[in-house]
Amino acid sequence: MALASQSSALSISFRGAQPLHSKPKFLYSVPSISISKSNPPLKGLVSLPYRHHKPLRIFASVSVSNPEVRTGPEDLVASILSKVTQTDGGVLLTTEEHEEVAAVAEELQKYCVNEPVKCPLIFGEWDVVYCSIPTSPGGGYRSALGRLFFKTKEMIQAIEGPDTVLNKVSIRAFGFLDGEVSLKGTLKALDDKWIQVVFEPPELRIGPILEFRYGGESEVKLQITYIDDKIRLGKGSRGSLFVFQRRS
Repeated sequence: MALASQSSALSISFRGAQPLHSKPKFLYSVPSISISKSNPPLKGLVSLPYRHHKPLRIFASVSVSNPEVRTGPEDLVASILSKVTQTDGGVLLTTEEHEEVAAVAEELQKYCVNEPVKCPLIFGEWDVVYCSIPTSPGGGYRSALGRLFFKTKEMIQAIEGPDTVLNKVSIRAFGFLDGEVSLKGTLKALDDKWIQVVFEPPELRIGPILEFRYGGESEVKLQITYIDDKIRLGKGSRGSLFVFQRRS
């Protein structure tokens, strides 16, 4: 729902009015006045006749400043999704477009529920539709070099009660081999907004045969800045911005 607020300035000047030396009885009727607000100001002329005196003319000037539009959370959610959809998780966006996403996310923070870590909406499956730092959700596979050999098909995060997090990045290796990188982690609430997830070593599967674990444990900290039944916003400890969209 969009709410708009606007301010109007009304100035009135009197011309041709005669000074009153006595107290005559005024007999006049006020006509209906319709003033159309526009920019630049519109001037309206109204004559009020009365006995024994010349008409009193009122010049009314109405000016309206540009309305300041305040957008509600539903419109902001639709806006941010329209900016990040079909952008390869944000990789295809320009610097200016990343700034636009960040601005909408900042507005949405104002509508975040209290103690989002305790909100039951956190559970479920989410598509990672945007990240301001490409390598944050997919590691080296999402780097500029990695994207030359591994095409990202989808990035999914599933949060299961009471404290399990499953991250999965589906890829196509070398243009013809389907693969998947998955991580399983344990979630811990640090306060009412911040969570910490400690992940086990990642598991890589390429094709129907090749499957192995590599590396060691990893840890991430994420602040939940907004959540509803459609999207969830997160901000990493290093400043990365995430947009998660609930899977239908």
